[in-house]
Amino acid sequence: MSEREAEGYDISAVEQWVAEGVPDLTPPFKWERLEGGHSNLTYRLQDQSGKLAVIRRPPKGELLPKAHDMSREWELISSLGATGFPVPAAYGFCERKEVTGAWFYVMGHVEGRPLHNAQQTLDWVPEDRRVTLAYSLIDTLADLHVLDPDGIGLGELGKKEGYVARQLKTWYRSWTASIEPARYDDRRAHELHQYFVEHMPEQGMARVVHGDYGFHNCLINEQSTVAAVLDWELATLGDPLADLGYTLNLFGESQADIDTNSEMATSLPGFPPRSVLAARYAERTGRTLEKLDYYRGFNYWKRAVIVHGVYARYMAGQKSTEGVDLDGLLQTIDKSLSSAQQAVDRLEY
Repeated sequence: MSEREAEGYDISAVEQWVAEGVPDLTPPFKWERLEGGHSNLTYRLQDQSGKLAVIRRPPKGELLPKAHDMSREWELISSLGATGFPVPAAYGFCERKEVTGAWFYVMGHVEGRPLHNAQQTLDWVPEDRRVTLAYSLIDTLADLHVLDPDGIGLGELGKKEGYVARQLKTWYRSWTASIEPARYDDRRAHELHQYFVEHMPEQGMARVVHGDYGFHNCLINEQSTVAAVLDWELATLGDPLADLGYTLNLFGESQADIDTNSEMATSLPGFPPRSVLAARYAERTGRTLEKLDYYRGFNYWKRAVIVHGVYARYMAGQKSTEGVDLDGLLQTIDKSLSSAQQAVDRLEY
């Protein structure tokens, strides 16, 4: 695509809207497509003074009612940014679909890189800065979880109570619906679901939960700290320890732990053990973590369910299997359920 073409955008109409309503930027822009971001149509803009920004809108075509909700993301970065939490600057939100066919927003550009795998960590983060990086990640999550949603204008973001119960209901329904197309079931998925329902900890104060918080959804700067947290599509109000359990599952406790997934961004030497990060979070938030293994187990179980759904779509012919390691998907389901069971066993003994 040339600089003056952008999928999903009427460039002249968007630039006119920016000129009228976003004093931070001076069109016309140079447009550059950015990949990633859950298929939203995302471009980096460079204005006449050289200033960089980012524009996002949903993909073209019909969407599920809550999918790719630009207003939700905008509400989050606007409210969180006002507290000093590291998100891109909120420049402008457009809900006039006649401008370019969909709601969109413009935010500041933040220098940094996400880390999706071990190679990217190796390329970007020296070994002697990986403790700094891990501490920054966990401190940023803790800082999110001490914010009172009502106090920062996010009290209506979602239901405050019953977060894990709703998640269990949604994802168990996904597992059962995927059994037939996947031609695959595992009794542990049912037994673990029952355990999690029957042993659910009482939820404390509702907080903003990101839902997919890790190095893959952060921009890491040259100082090896979190410069910005991105991709708030799954964010809602709920139990912050569910967020913590997900993030801690990305780290190992020992080298043997790490060796089981050598492709993860955290599988390299230099990262602190998971227990150290958990203790740091507890100190920063004042939360007790005696039920942490419940939340870690729940997240392993949820991962198994998600991969099971992906496997089912492949087996049903809804997605091309060319180059796809179907056996690897089954192994991921098995390993995730095993890890969930181990977390439950630690709770019980």
